Amino acid sequence: MSLGKQNAAFCDFHSILFIFGLLLSVPFGSTVHVFAADDCEFPAIFNFGDSNSDTGGLSAAFGAAPPPNGESFFHKPAGRYCDGRLVIDFIAETLGLTYLSPYLQSVGSNFSHGANFATAGSTIRQQNTSLFQSGFSPFSLDVQSWQFNQFKAKALDAYNEGASYEELLPKSDYFNKALYTFDIGQNDLTAGYFLNMTVDLVKAFIPDLISQFSTIIKNIYFGGGRSFLIHNTGPVGCLPYILDRLPHTTSQMDKNGCATPYNEVSQDYNKLLKEAVIQLRTDLPMAAITYVDMYSIKYGLITNATKEGFKYPLRTCCGYGGLYNYNRHVGCGSKVTLNGTQVEGKSCKDPSVYVNWDGVHFTQTSNHIFSGHVISGEFSDPPLPISQVCHRSLTR
Repeated sequence: MSLGKQNAAFCDFHSILFIFGLLLSVPFGSTVHVFAADDCEFPAIFNFGDSNSDTGGLSAAFGAAPPPNGESFFHKPAGRYCDGRLVIDFIAETLGLTYLSPYLQSVGSNFSHGANFATAGSTIRQQNTSLFQSGFSPFSLDVQSWQFNQFKAKALDAYNEGASYEELLPKSDYFNKALYTFDIGQNDLTAGYFLNMTVDLVKAFIPDLISQFSTIIKNIYFGGGRSFLIHNTGPVGCLPYILDRLPHTTSQMDKNGCATPYNEVSQDYNKLLKEAVIQLRTDLPMAAITYVDMYSIKYGLITNATKEGFKYPLRTCCGYGGLYNYNRHVGCGSKVTLNGTQVEGKSCKDPSVYVNWDGVHFTQTSNHIFSGHVISGEFSDPPLPISQVCHRSLTR
């Protein structure tokens, strides 16, 4: 069975379990009206985010992600900072859609079923630096939203004018029917740390991040968007590049080897994000907004890595040297000279037994597990399978 079919079956099974659990929670003799919601049949996905969902945006703008990225599935670099597919790829498979072409890619793109505005290194708010100085993308969330607005306007013009290339663009009604997905915010937190901010200083600007994020959701809503899938941020204190580069003491490490102070900031961010989602549901009454607890999904995998078949929950597959096989000067696929000797950031023999790919991003195997939970809806609020997130709840 293909991974796409496995995800679909996973989704259906957990939908049944949720309904059964809901029935068991009702006191004997009570009446409850539970209806299986119709599938949404999303014709397109429009994605906004960072490297967790970048399918080639940064590569199109600043040069391709080098091999061995893509080796496990595409068998060549495919714009993803991963050995294979990302969560957004598995979501597209499950919904019966093609993989999303990056908006910035000029050759070979097909936008008939959506577009991807995410780029690696992107943040919610603009950074006062350049990609070459800090590694953070100039395509912040507000810029991505401007790109979307321009894309939409030009696509509608092409459709109305009967342009010869309209088959490569979404149909006019797809913008209202599409699924809008968001996975961004992690880089805002780490950008603060790399500017030598304390965790308290980083916490202090989180409300501004959430405010800017909410503004983007509202703008898309008032433009006709109705279905939103919003991922919270993961446990950055479990990422090898954070563990290698940022200060922490032994007493600040949890039982899984993650740095607690940085994870606590992620949890603070997620708390405010969820509160914002609740408020958005009030402010945008026609919107179906699903909040996905990616933090619990990712931390759960790290906690249960051995049970899931992994050997290395925190060690990098593609890297070089050190406790975590990570060196900031020797990235995955790069060749550099250190102390007069040429070294290379090489891939491990079997990425499927590693949770982490390159110190920052996850392996395809990890992404497949993450996507299964997203698709089933078991870590979502409301707990809807991906095929039904156009609904505000499972009951009606």
